[in-house]
Amino acid sequence: MLNYFNYFTEIETRFQQRRGTLLLLSTLDWALIEMWREAGVPLEAVLQGIDDAFDKYDQRTQKTAGRLRKVNGLAWCAQAVMSATEAMRDAAVGAAKPAVTAAESGFQPQRIAAYLRQNAAMLESQPDAAFLSLVQRLRTLADEVETESPPSTEDLEITLTALEERMFAALMLSATEDEVVALRAQAARELAPYRGKMSAVQLKQVTEQFVHKRLMEARGVSRLSLFYMSVE
Repeated sequence: MLNYFNYFTEIETRFQQRRGTLLLLSTLDWALIEMWREAGVPLEAVLQGIDDAFDKYDQRTQKTAGRLRKVNGLAWCAQAVMSATEAMRDAAVGAAKPAVTAAESGFQPQRIAAYLRQNAAMLESQPDAAFLSLVQRLRTLADEVETESPPSTEDLEITLTALEERMFAALMLSATEDEVVALRAQAARELAPYRGKMSAVQLKQVTEQFVHKRLMEARGVSRLSLFYMSVE
């Protein structure tokens, strides 16, 4: 399991550098990054895609004497990121992957167990009873991680992904119909300029990520995946 602790911040920094001005990423942009991460898109492919997209943009800007509209969203780079991903995967066919130890990856048992218990405490503060079973499961996993040597981070991540799906379902059930409709409408408005650069599947995935992220923000809930475990 690759441990991209800086996945989000490095993408944001590269986008800001290439754009030339400080522009904080929107909730929609963060949802797109989460979709790439969950799809297994390497950080290097995202950065390469951003560079490729802006290289073409800069060339067009020179030809039009700077009359092009400023790039205002990460989704503008989506096609280039997918192209870079495909190119890197083709080049990596048959390539050997170096072994990574638990210490090198940052996935020490004590840190993982503490992270799981932290998330259990977070969900325990939610008023909805649907979260209680998640709390119990996270604490059980924390105990198991401390007794397993070394812990299987791959198996644990699969379990946490399943728990996240249950958490998202609980969030959707706790939300009002008007709240969900408003969030989907907001996502549709923000995605409108990029519909030609993203497939229908991508648009649907980003919309769902957007809704989940906004609901988590509103209720003070964070992701459960090991990817979101602090590097410190």
